[in-house]
Amino acid sequence: MIYLTFTLLFAGLSALWMFQKIFYPYFWDDLMYCLKFRKVGKAIMARMKCGIITYLDCFVHQARKTPEKPFIVFENQVFTYKDVEIRSNKFANVFKTEAGLKHGDIVALLMSNEPDFVCVWLGLCQLGCEVAFLNFNTKSRSLLHCFQTCGANCLVVGSDLIKCLDDILPALLDSAIDVWVTAESASYKNVHTLLDKAELASGEKPQVDIPPPNLCSTFLLIFTSGTTGLPKAARISHIKAVMSMAFLRLCGANENDKIYMALPLYHMAASLLGIGGCIDLGATCVLKKKFSASQFWKDCIKHDVTVLQYIGELCRYLVHQPKTGEEKAHRVRIAAGSGLRADVWKEFSRRFGKIQIREAYGLTEASIGFVNYTTEIGPIGRASYFNKVNDILQTLSLPFELLKCHPETCEPVRTNTGRCVVVNKGETGLLVAPLSFTNPFLGYVGNKAMTEKKLLRDVFKDGDVYFNTGDLMLQDHRDFVYFKDRTGDTFRWKGENVATTEVSEILGCLDFLQEVNVYGVTVPGYEGRAGMAALVLKEGCELDGESLYNHLLQNLPAYSWPWFLRLQTSLDVTETFKQQKKELVEDGFCPRTIQEPLYFLDSYKKTYVPLTQHVYDDIVSGQIRL
Repeated sequence: MIYLTFTLLFAGLSALWMFQKIFYPYFWDDLMYCLKFRKVGKAIMARMKCGIITYLDCFVHQARKTPEKPFIVFENQVFTYKDVEIRSNKFANVFKTEAGLKHGDIVALLMSNEPDFVCVWLGLCQLGCEVAFLNFNTKSRSLLHCFQTCGANCLVVGSDLIKCLDDILPALLDSAIDVWVTAESASYKNVHTLLDKAELASGEKPQVDIPPPNLCSTFLLIFTSGTTGLPKAARISHIKAVMSMAFLRLCGANENDKIYMALPLYHMAASLLGIGGCIDLGATCVLKKKFSASQFWKDCIKHDVTVLQYIGELCRYLVHQPKTGEEKAHRVRIAAGSGLRADVWKEFSRRFGKIQIREAYGLTEASIGFVNYTTEIGPIGRASYFNKVNDILQTLSLPFELLKCHPETCEPVRTNTGRCVVVNKGETGLLVAPLSFTNPFLGYVGNKAMTEKKLLRDVFKDGDVYFNTGDLMLQDHRDFVYFKDRTGDTFRWKGENVATTEVSEILGCLDFLQEVNVYGVTVPGYEGRAGMAALVLKEGCELDGESLYNHLLQNLPAYSWPWFLRLQTSLDVTETFKQQKKELVEDGFCPRTIQEPLYFLDSYKKTYVPLTQHVYDDIVSGQIRL
């Protein structure tokens, strides 16, 4: 009888195990992530009940808890949590007594990756200032635009970047802007020096009168690095900053990790997710002034790095480097970031050892985000059953919807009653998220029109307000979420939407192509835009038009094929490695205006042929039909 009972029990459990493997293969991954999220959520709530509410509070708490723990390793310097706290206090006291800064003042920060970026930032936070991170790649007119847009009355600039102000310094000084440089001396008239004064300042926390924080008020200003137009200053709330600090913990990092940071600190990924993640864990940040593909794995070995933070193109640069012994001799176990293409993902995983990839999605302006905590290559995250049943997840995570949108305008489709329509699973839709306490949108400084443009009202009922991410996503039947494209990069051809990211990934699989940037160009006599691709060939390779044609034939519908190719020696990218498209789109495909080699898809010859002026004229006149 007992034998029969155990046999039946074993058979039942085996059947249940098989059922789970077949129909719910990611059940345990989802459950474990759910439990981890719940634990993190409870920790955040418990911390807040103890008065540890803001990003600054979390740092001070960690500095008290582990004062001698290395916080920042930079070149040959090591700064403990206590070192950073004392130095940030010194800066705060200088700014209070010498500059008269106080709660509510906006201070612009123009600095490279260095420990004093963090120390100055935290010092200004001590005074209750709102800090605006400026992109150090921005020059002249654009830089002045950023400064004027954020409404700052003070600027702190790194000693290595002071020359960037040559063109605009007179305008800043004429506007009675206080300019401080992180140096002991300066040759510029009316520019204040910081380090000499900080040397003499007190390392104690300054005595300031700051009201209790409103978690939905502005903590930071971060400029979006959009590929078109001038940058916009997005307001970052205190609650978003605190929630961002949990990212590395959710990816599996812990207090014993050494986290490699080569991304620019003025970007949210580095400052809030990276530095904030280290603070949350009490971990050590190995800070790099600038990313170097050739030095990357050497640094990881030298500093015993165990976690690295990436943006997708950073990984692509690494896989295109010559093979070295260091690339598998490191101890890196987790790579966390966003924007990793599937083809690069596969090669990265194959080549660099057993590194867990934690691909994620997030936005500067809002808190909606996803994490792919599985081994599935390609998705940016999951939206599993547990998200809907867990009370902590419902409180701290963010609900979202994927809306059906018009193919040409990318505006949401509305019914006769004015309501939006949700797409079915397996269909691409516009990602939107309801505004809430955990997902506030504070807007762009000085740009009400652009702020309003990001909001969707009366989406499902009167009075509701959703944040429009402008990103096209797909949730498949297994609950994986895939990033398809940004609406601004999507173009329409032959009555169909073409996702440039998808085409780029397919082309990127060809072994003779190193870089691909897909976009749409206007062709006289046609509606929409025809596909075009800027390509960089691998060293020693030539364009194989026939192979390219056959590859497209096998992998993409005909309407998404690029009709034109432009060979380049390199592709222009933003400071966060996002591809630039605006100038390429404006250049079009005319051989007279483009000096680089151009090719045209000859569907009869089933290959790409040189795009001569004669061929161009025939296309424009309609003698050659696309």
